[in-house]
Amino acid sequence: MKLILPALLLIFLLNSCNTTIGFARDMRQAGEGLEKAAQGKQGGTDDVGAPTY
Repeated sequence: MKLILPALLLIFLLNSCNTTIGFARDMRQAGEGLEKAAQGKQGGTDDVGAPTY
């Protein structure tokens, strides 16, 4: 019974790797959009080296 909680926590942590990568990619794209808006440029959805899984 004592092993259930650590096992579930380990499964959650290993499963969240792709979620973390996706979140970081989204935040980077949002930052690029803000930079373009601040510079007065209209930007598309150009992808500058983001990994795709």
